[in-house]
Amino acid sequence: MAYRLLIDGKLVDGASTLDVIDPATGAVFETCARADEAQLEQAIAAAKRAFPAWAALGHEKRRDYLNQLADAMQGRYDEFCKLLTREQGKPLAQSQFEVGGAIAALRYFGEQDLPLETIRETEDGKILEQRTPLGVVAAITPWNFPVILLMMKLAPALSVGNTMVAKPAPSTPLTTALFGELAAEILPPGVLNVIVDANDLGGKITAHSDIAKVSFTGSTGTGKRVMESAAGTLKRLTLELGGNDAAIILDDVDAKEVAPKVFQAAMVNAGQVCLAAKRVYAPRSMYDAICEELAKLAREAVVDDGLNQGAEIGPLQNKQQYEKVLEIIEEAKAQGKVIAGGAALDREGYFIAPTVVRDLPDSARLVREEQFGPAIPVLVYDTIEEVIERANDSEYGLGGTIWTNDADRGLQVALQVQSGTVWVNKHLDMPFDVPFGGAKQSGIGREQGIDGMKEFTQAKIINVANKIAA
Repeated sequence: MAYRLLIDGKLVDGASTLDVIDPATGAVFETCARADEAQLEQAIAAAKRAFPAWAALGHEKRRDYLNQLADAMQGRYDEFCKLLTREQGKPLAQSQFEVGGAIAALRYFGEQDLPLETIRETEDGKILEQRTPLGVVAAITPWNFPVILLMMKLAPALSVGNTMVAKPAPSTPLTTALFGELAAEILPPGVLNVIVDANDLGGKITAHSDIAKVSFTGSTGTGKRVMESAAGTLKRLTLELGGNDAAIILDDVDAKEVAPKVFQAAMVNAGQVCLAAKRVYAPRSMYDAICEELAKLAREAVVDDGLNQGAEIGPLQNKQQYEKVLEIIEEAKAQGKVIAGGAALDREGYFIAPTVVRDLPDSARLVREEQFGPAIPVLVYDTIEEVIERANDSEYGLGGTIWTNDADRGLQVALQVQSGTVWVNKHLDMPFDVPFGGAKQSGIGREQGIDGMKEFTQAKIINVANKIAA
């Protein structure tokens, strides 16, 4: 099928095309329309024209449109799931979870409203807060979760009355283009526009005077460039950036019981999750046992094409990331001991064996950097105070996990971890009504929850006196 751009309600060919690679083979399997700067300008202008009528439509009618989008997506659920696995690489079961979550997000945020709120009311008057949409919002999404992360921006933004220009990552444009096909049949022209580029139009979007807000998910380095580019127009920003999340195992757990949970927290989506467990800390008394269990799980994991039944870990999404992770693993070999994996698989595609490394110094790249791949360091600690200090010794602060049989003890550790989210005895539990976002260089602003919805609005205070003062 043709994967086209969506501009002003019409599906259009791009000025050129973009090859899309299946990471399980390393070969091109599809092409997608690619926009030029003129088409981007058309998309932004269309969103600007559509904004007044969409904002004036009222919440209930906007909710109905979002429900129609959810229904249409549900009707093509299998197509979305298979396409997501082909372009992204994750196992089909994980694609099904992502697409199901995207449909649920459309419905949930479509239901949420931000009505006029009374802050204070006295016999003399009242003070109100009104939340109004910003205008045209740009959603710039990454290649690790291209469907759900688009909906986490689109659903709240459209629900409160904004219009949108969406730009997916160049290596995973197809599911966004497919969603654009649904939107062309359902939404009023210009409310959603889909622009695909080859990483050459992002700066034009973030600096554009007609875009009121940029919601960006991606690396910290790119997030800094987005922030710099947006400064000229002081546009609103939400930045959900990188992480180097610590998984801290306390000394009151059973190694065999906790290891599978920590392994899953590290290896879901081949480790390509901003909130994945990226550094594992184990107490000295359990260090050898934890290392042994994690290594065993890594050796037993089924690494395969995500479309094949039984696949647990797929390929890395693109060649650049594949080569970066292999480079970090090679450096780790010289500084620590690889006890599982440690190399690419001898097959086509971007597959790396799940890798576990022990005895690394804290200065190793695998410890300091966000590896974003199926490789984890396991580090030993002696005291709680020490491990908290080491966990916090990072420029990142996105998430983290504590594993313990004493929830109160886990809470006390969590209270001292410097990050936007900390889970105790669970991972990636992210209800739509709970906001999340990063500390330090892991981002600015919040997504999800009412706090996340408010990020797509302007607050206005209205201070009313019942009578003109004498």
